[in-house]
Amino acid sequence: MAGMPAAPRRQPSTWLLISALIALVLASFASLPLQFAEFFTAAAWSTTAEFLSGFAPPEMATPFLLKTLHATIETLSMSALGTLLAVIAGLALALPAAGKFGAAPRAAVRALLNVLRSIPELVWASMMLVAAGLGPFGGTLALALHTAGVLGRLFADALENAEPLAQQTLITNGAAPLPAFFYATFQQTLPQMLSYTLYRWENNIRAAAVLGVVGAGGLGQMLKYHLSLFQMQDAATVIIAMLLLVALVDGMSFWLRRKVK
Repeated sequence: MAGMPAAPRRQPSTWLLISALIALVLASFASLPLQFAEFFTAAAWSTTAEFLSGFAPPEMATPFLLKTLHATIETLSMSALGTLLAVIAGLALALPAAGKFGAAPRAAVRALLNVLRSIPELVWASMMLVAAGLGPFGGTLALALHTAGVLGRLFADALENAEPLAQQTLITNGAAPLPAFFYATFQQTLPQMLSYTLYRWENNIRAAAVLGVVGAGGLGQMLKYHLSLFQMQDAATVIIAMLLLVALVDGMSFWLRRKVK
């Protein structure tokens, strides 16, 4: 169209990065022994159908449903409390990580955040379960440690990218730096931080269900127990509870994110 500005030219480094990513994907396909044809053999279909038929019908006895409900509440509690602890730690670490206290604290805290989020939840859970024993407490701490690293980095980036004019204006007009930060920069980034928090809560629901596999309680521990005993119908009920819980939290998170925009 007439009057439209020309598209910006791509830098050579951009094309180099794209080419490197494409080469990495192609090398991954070439180096891994992927046998897609095995999925479509008659033996594979027969074995899969026989395995899945063992899950039907799900166990619907009242005592087992009550036990599953208790595990569902435990998984939900682990994810909620772990996320809450991570938000508190993430906010505390985000301030120095955003450079509010100088360059040296920024580098040190960002290195700490890298360590926290680089260690997977399962590894954190294994360490926490050794220290705290089996049960949901270790799983909650594992979620909190990993998520604190993720949220701390996201919160710090949001604070660094916030427009500084509003805070500088308040300080120029006589406001103290700390109140100016909370009334200007923090208020400006709060919706973004809430969106990050809700998204991580969704992820922690799934992670909490997986952490039970290493003994952290909840639905994951039930699933591992019944699968190890080949009690497929009981496992099917636990899997359905996981799906319903994830769908519930996803719906709640979507509704809350719309409210905070």
